[in-house]
Amino acid sequence: MNNKELPGSFSALGVAPDLVDALASRGITEPFPIQALTIRDALAGRDICGKAKTGSGKTLAFGLPMLQRLRRADQTRSPRPPRGLVLVPTRELARQVADVLGPLAEATGLGLEACYGGTNMETQVKAIQAGTDLVIATPGRLIDLRQRGDIDLSQIDVVVLDEADRMADMGFTPQVEWLLRHLVKAHQTMLFSATLDGDVDRLVRHELTDPVEHEVMSLTPTVTEMAHRFIQVHQMDKVKVVAKICSSAQRSLVFSRTKRGADRLTDALRREGVDARAIHGDLRQQMRERALRSFSQGRLPVLVATDVAARGLDVDDVDIVIHYDPPDDHKAYLHRSGRTARAGKEGLVVTLVLWNEQTEVERIQKRLGLSAPIVEMFSNDPRLTHLDSWEPTPISVA
Repeated sequence: MNNKELPGSFSALGVAPDLVDALASRGITEPFPIQALTIRDALAGRDICGKAKTGSGKTLAFGLPMLQRLRRADQTRSPRPPRGLVLVPTRELARQVADVLGPLAEATGLGLEACYGGTNMETQVKAIQAGTDLVIATPGRLIDLRQRGDIDLSQIDVVVLDEADRMADMGFTPQVEWLLRHLVKAHQTMLFSATLDGDVDRLVRHELTDPVEHEVMSLTPTVTEMAHRFIQVHQMDKVKVVAKICSSAQRSLVFSRTKRGADRLTDALRREGVDARAIHGDLRQQMRERALRSFSQGRLPVLVATDVAARGLDVDDVDIVIHYDPPDDHKAYLHRSGRTARAGKEGLVVTLVLWNEQTEVERIQKRLGLSAPIVEMFSNDPRLTHLDSWEPTPISVA
């Protein structure tokens, strides 16, 4: 039997041969669970409600059926208005979705354009007016294009709301609803979200028609799927501790509470001989994209990020997540830490704790049900280079 026809393969799910070949050329031969669950229904034109977090493979879960359904007989007709739309909460996620789907769109003869703020609008307008089949956009930029008359949304056949919970968290629900109201043609809608309550539930009830619901829980990074280390450090030694930890990993993601703190930490790490760059809202979009691309491709070993800049960050194989500044609460801890231990892989999460932060960190531990002790270490401690294999003595949690 041809490998492409094996049960559970992309071909068996109904994915077209050219798309299967395009996936295989990138080393992708077996669908993730969320893809295996959703692709058949999506290809059939059903509205989809998918509960899955970043790292579960949802981009291909909606991208493959969308590209296959957007094939057109008159590919040479130009200009052509877009027939597919993917709404995402952040610039970074727009770029990442475009990077994943771009080669597949090219393989099927479809045009794709990513539209988001912080970049030249006229360049995006020219690409749209030249004719593109699929637009990946943040709500704000798409509204600007629509109100200026630079994009025609009258032919949209397939809509995806990606990371709907984050769009809601960032206050984009009214903009999303406004855009959906201006889609005049009957269309298929696919919504993917880590949670389905509040504003997301309202979107599901009002914008989807008889949706098929699919949920993948096993791929969601949880506390038990990560190794947790809590290290008490001294302020003057803190940067050196981070540098020592990062020296043992190929890819480390370090979280800072503020933009200025991220810049200071990046400069300090460089003085320690660590190749690090920062991403945050005050940096030019080109600089953020360059840093993220280098990190994703493994050329940059350390990325320093603020919480907002890291929203939608979709990078595989992050070895260590370091909370340089402890998160505000247990939800933020999980959100940050979920950048490792993705798709069933193991991950290490390290939290640095100053003496005056210990009470708050212990409160977060209690909310998460963690029993990891806070162990004092200095930058010359040999345990810092193998924290994944070093097991601290557990403590009881009241």
